[in-house]
Amino acid sequence: MTAKTARPAVDPELAELYAALPAPVVLDLDVLPHIRPYSSAPVEPLLEGRPIRRRELTVTAADGAALALSIFSPAGADRARPAVLWLHGGGMVMGDRFAQIDIPLEWLEQLDVVVASVEYRLAPEVRGDTLVEDAYAALSWLAREAEELGIDPARLVVAGTSAGGGLAAGVALLARERDLPVRAQVLLCPMLDHRNVTVSSAQFTAPDIWSRETNAFAWGQVLEGIDQDEVPAAVSPARAADLSGLPDTYLDAGSAETFRDEVVDYASRIWAAGGDAELHVWGGGFHGFDAVFPQADLSRRARAARIDWLRRRV
Repeated sequence: MTAKTARPAVDPELAELYAALPAPVVLDLDVLPHIRPYSSAPVEPLLEGRPIRRRELTVTAADGAALALSIFSPAGADRARPAVLWLHGGGMVMGDRFAQIDIPLEWLEQLDVVVASVEYRLAPEVRGDTLVEDAYAALSWLAREAEELGIDPARLVVAGTSAGGGLAAGVALLARERDLPVRAQVLLCPMLDHRNVTVSSAQFTAPDIWSRETNAFAWGQVLEGIDQDEVPAAVSPARAADLSGLPDTYLDAGSAETFRDEVVDYASRIWAAGGDAELHVWGGGFHGFDAVFPQADLSRRARAARIDWLRRRV
């Protein structure tokens, strides 16, 4: 086996759990419609019996489209709380606002924060910067409506996993440009670089839970018709020339996943620009391991580390 094809081992507990899953497939336009229905789950079972209030609203996108926005708040005395805008994963081609929502709902209960999750539109139905602008529209709406929503506008957090993590990074770049204050960004195994040229992207080819080939397909749907040298930084944040002035940043990834190296590079460039970033590379973690198997020991440790970091910032 050559160095190019060698892969870091998956954590033994995760490997055993993973072996019970259906074999991963490479996404393409024929497969995508069959996968989309399984890329989320109902939110109601997660809310049952928990002291959480839910509101369903809409916000208006930059092009006038109506975007569904779910807001989850702790029950109890009203006061101005920190708020997290959650952006779901799914490669920017699948998923909905309830995908992986169990992660920020833990933050709601443990940190007493409001959680908002927006139904940003997906590729290939929309392309280019539409997805990140949808996410930014939700953040700016939360800032404008903060008083009515019981939100402290000085303590806004943007967060997401996988594609949502990449979108969160893009939203933070837009917020910096547009002078919208953001307290922190939480980027969980984020999808940051459309170029697909890192060592880890070469290591994790198909079959894999998110392979180099699937990654190329997903980015291709978002960027069709856009010259590779003209991709906006807000869409592919690794292209940003300047990472100074960003909010405090939490990043994580598994050692056994496609996005590992682009995440490490992004953290390094924030540090180089004088920024505040905390990076965790979880040994033996595959892409999205803690969302797929939250009961695993490594997943529990990863989730606890994020909560600890957030507690010190909100």
